[in-house]
Amino acid sequence: MHPSLSQSERVVDPTGRGYLLLDSHPTGCFRSVELMRVQVPAPEKLHARRPTALVIGSSAGYGLASTIAGLVRYGIGGVGIGFERPAGHRSATAGWYRTLATNAIARELGAEFSFRNADAFADTTKAETLDLLAERFGGVDYLIYSVAAPRRTDPRNGTTYQSVLKPLGAPHTTRNLEFGDDGAAYLREVTLAPATEAETAATVRVMGGEDWSRWVTALAERRLLRDGFRTVALSYLGSPLTSAIYCGGTIGAAKADLESTARALTEQLAAVGGHAYTSVNGAAVTQALTAIPGIPLYVSLLRGVLGDRFPSPVEQSLHLWNQLTADRPDLDESGRIRLDRWELSEPVQSAVAERWQSLTPDNVTDLADIPWFRAQFRALYGFDVPGVDYAAPVETDLPWPNCSG
Repeated sequence: MHPSLSQSERVVDPTGRGYLLLDSHPTGCFRSVELMRVQVPAPEKLHARRPTALVIGSSAGYGLASTIAGLVRYGIGGVGIGFERPAGHRSATAGWYRTLATNAIARELGAEFSFRNADAFADTTKAETLDLLAERFGGVDYLIYSVAAPRRTDPRNGTTYQSVLKPLGAPHTTRNLEFGDDGAAYLREVTLAPATEAETAATVRVMGGEDWSRWVTALAERRLLRDGFRTVALSYLGSPLTSAIYCGGTIGAAKADLESTARALTEQLAAVGGHAYTSVNGAAVTQALTAIPGIPLYVSLLRGVLGDRFPSPVEQSLHLWNQLTADRPDLDESGRIRLDRWELSEPVQSAVAERWQSLTPDNVTDLADIPWFRAQFRALYGFDVPGVDYAAPVETDLPWPNCSG
């Protein structure tokens, strides 16, 4: 190490295996948030009272995109919750650095928005967050629930539930897109055994609506729900090509639980004229989706069909906010906000299915947009982001934003 560098300042390289990188690049994460911010148009006019939002899962994926869109376009104040690891032997997690960058946007805009690093499933997190909301805002207008966790410990009984990515009823074989250590892409066939009833139930306890419901109930008990309060849990259905492992698998069972939770919460919110929705988002490259067999390949093929017409998470999140703030949101026959109509249109799905059926190891790079997908995946960790000097040392040990700021 150069003698002028601190112990936590170093050149950060993208070491790891598969879709898991061991380090994140601070500058790359900052830059990726800046690139998201420039996709958001400035508001035509902000209301005298900024709406108050609670975003659970604000440090990654659609939760991050919704936070940035809400801050820039709608002038929200409130609280965002992420659960990230600080720097130690390794760098901090990417969400740690992305939160620092999002906090800088909030400060620049004069938004009173705080970020908490805490386990959203814990009762202590709920109590402390509601104390903060009550003290600073006196009520909440919107709650966006965007949590994709591998496990959940129920604070009521201490039981830890582990989610699984498995089909239901029968084994399922699919092809997955993977990358070697040299960055080369290849196809691998994966066979997944069906989930047991216990595994399915545990996945529902992790990824279903139980914790979302507890957040809304806790807000109601503290009388923090403003008139017209709206809450949305972010979801995904995906293509028939991936339904066996996704919509028709254990994750699908959890998504069905989200739907029933939304209906129950809407009844509960009638007293304040409120409503609970699920939002069916379109495909995106997120850390959660890269873990699901078949999805990386499908998304790469989808990008191969759509090219630059593939909407970003920010573009979709702007549409989500448009729906949340509309007098009459545009809902489907099941009462859901749909951000995925572009993806599931018949022409798009037919084109992707044709590529899926004709796919071979020899033509995968012709049919799927491999360079785009690899760059998107690495950008989740702050790598391959345009405008970043990756040969320069960077400070990795950076403090979480002060909650009083």
